[in-house]
Amino acid sequence: MNWQELHTFLVLAEELHFGRTAERLLISRARVSQMTRTLERRVGAPLFERSSRRVTLTPLGHQLRTEVAPHHQGVLDALARVTEAARGTAGVLRVGFSSPLAGETVMRVSEVLRERYPLCEVRIREVHLSDHFGPLRRGELDVQLTELPVDEPDLTVGPVLLRDARVLAVSGGHRLAGRTTVSLEDIADEEVVIMEEMPALFRDALVPARTPSGRPIRRSAVTRYWQELLALVAAGEGVTIAVAQGAVYYPRPNLVYVPFDDLGPLEYGLLWRGTEASAKVCAFVEVAREICPAGRG
Repeated sequence: MNWQELHTFLVLAEELHFGRTAERLLISRARVSQMTRTLERRVGAPLFERSSRRVTLTPLGHQLRTEVAPHHQGVLDALARVTEAARGTAGVLRVGFSSPLAGETVMRVSEVLRERYPLCEVRIREVHLSDHFGPLRRGELDVQLTELPVDEPDLTVGPVLLRDARVLAVSGGHRLAGRTTVSLEDIADEEVVIMEEMPALFRDALVPARTPSGRPIRRSAVTRYWQELLALVAAGEGVTIAVAQGAVYYPRPNLVYVPFDDLGPLEYGLLWRGTEASAKVCAFVEVAREICPAGRG
């Protein structure tokens, strides 16, 4: 049995149209007719009834399609599995995220990845800023979507996938709570509370040490936990610089998020261990670039 003849039969049995079948198979309509007639000679009876208006399956055509289609698909699935294994995309890919918006992005990328590489099992977990790079370095993760900037010699920074506007989080009764925007100069006299154990490069990018005019910004590391930090801010124990997603994922009755007019957005990029990404990580990066607008920029 010729594989191309069989494949052509199954496509024609689905389309019931010689022209559309030829378009799908990227061959001529005459070639479709030739292979169909050859298969019918092998069987010894017509598989299709043809007229000037329509093409239909004969009872024998229905029987052949019913009995052959599962085996045909099984062969294709087997080839796909072997190809995945050969490319290194089969197995477990462990992906980390460090914020709710990053988590949603990782979920979207993972769904597409699973469809494209069925043998790739994606496992997702949260990464805390207090142990920003630990899971990657310990081999607990293969790739993570995390806040930038990152400058670590043993880690590779991949494409930026997200950008989120920076905002000032203050209590509802704070003097800046009613403002439509704020600037860094506005917080020079404030106590800016931040999380403990944040990487220094990221801390300085998120909360600059000085205003544009050179005035120092007082930064106090008070806790390892984001929810506790927001509770302190809501209680009037200081202010903090956050990102716009906070208003969606961390709303509080006495907490206000005010946009900055002189700070750019915080960027989130992919990060992996070493200089050579595995085939599974490369596949994840490829899909992420496709579906994330920032990743295409």
